[in-house]
Amino acid sequence: MKLLAKTGFDEEAFKKYFKNTGLLMFGRVGSLAIKMVVSIFLANYLLANKNGILNTSISYIFLFASVAGLGLDSFIVKELHQFPQSKNKILGTAFGLKAIAGAVCVPLIFVVWQFFPLNGISYQIIFILSFTGLLQSLTVIDAFFQSQVQSKYIMQVQVIGNLISAAIKIILIKSNADLISFVYAALFDVFVLSLGYFLTYNRSGRKIFDWSFDQKLAKKLLSFSWPLIISGIMVSVYMRIDTIMLKELLGSEGAAAAGAYATVVMFSEALNFVPGAIVASLFPAILNARRDDKQRYMKRIQNLYDLMIWLSLSFAIFISFASPLIYKLFKTQYAAAAPVLTVHVWGSLFVFLGVASTQVLIAEGYHKLTFIRTGFGAIVNVVLNFILIPKMGMMGTAIATVVAYASSTFLILFIPKTRRQGIMMLKSVFLVSIFQKIFKR
Repeated sequence: MKLLAKTGFDEEAFKKYFKNTGLLMFGRVGSLAIKMVVSIFLANYLLANKNGILNTSISYIFLFASVAGLGLDSFIVKELHQFPQSKNKILGTAFGLKAIAGAVCVPLIFVVWQFFPLNGISYQIIFILSFTGLLQSLTVIDAFFQSQVQSKYIMQVQVIGNLISAAIKIILIKSNADLISFVYAALFDVFVLSLGYFLTYNRSGRKIFDWSFDQKLAKKLLSFSWPLIISGIMVSVYMRIDTIMLKELLGSEGAAAAGAYATVVMFSEALNFVPGAIVASLFPAILNARRDDKQRYMKRIQNLYDLMIWLSLSFAIFISFASPLIYKLFKTQYAAAAPVLTVHVWGSLFVFLGVASTQVLIAEGYHKLTFIRTGFGAIVNVVLNFILIPKMGMMGTAIATVVAYASSTFLILFIPKTRRQGIMMLKSVFLVSIFQKIFKR
């Protein structure tokens, strides 16, 4: 572990992180590998136009999935950590709220579609996918396992679910299935994941039927989470709106451009699960440090930001050089996406930092700021997309995305009560804190 000491990491903290998140990371890396291989086969099978239709439809539904999620996951972890004896009431209430929100999303999507339909896409596709929010209600179990730092259960569900998903898609490809079959397959992926959580939770000696719904707790959760609901919508906008805008603004070439751009997003965001996995595992320890030792708390936060930068920087550099080789895996109609990937991947630096700092803001009680910063990022992204897409196509979308991520993450520099966190992130970005640790040693 000498290398860790030389690079400036807290060796003891790193060991603890590795122990707590190792299984979760292994599971998600395994899931990623499966998804990437199948996604390449699928993109080459559907070709750019149909791939664009499928991914644009999924992005459209993703805008509503954040409403169905109600921004509850972080609060579920926090509540379970503080009140473990109320586990069944917390999980039952959160599940009930998510199920109701998911059911409401089905007619809501229909109404919105009447005013904002997507050109060249059948409502049948949108209707099938509109049940996504309802089916994902059982993901509250993921939050429970996070609070217990029991990553092996999450790993099992994700790996098995992705293997089933991959098998189904490969069978469909071999059977020369039509586009609508892959739409059903996308919805089935959500069902398999929820079913996996249900079976795993019950298998580990607990029973979902012991859950109960508490109206008082429901009001409490919603009163705290409403900024995160809006924040989730804003995150959906500036993470998914680019694919939709690309298709709509480029006219007849839009679907093909969206299909090619979907492959960029697939590779660029391949490791975006990493910060969530790390932070979810460390969040209970961060809360304990904040309660017991302020100095240790700040040290852990800085170490977390440093780790995020090292991981995202390494990934961005690798993908930037490897992008031409990566696109040799695809048919020639995707080749124009290689330079776009080289730009888009640098947004991962700000995504990694943003995920970490969001959890810190929640720990500090600044829930409303998560809405403000993501709303700002969404506005920046939409405005830049309108300006850049007609002039630069996919490259304009990539530039807009990177700028939006950076703007959202570092908005807290301009808010006095969160400026210290922004400065800590800047120290990580410019490697200042890393060099300080090296020279201190």
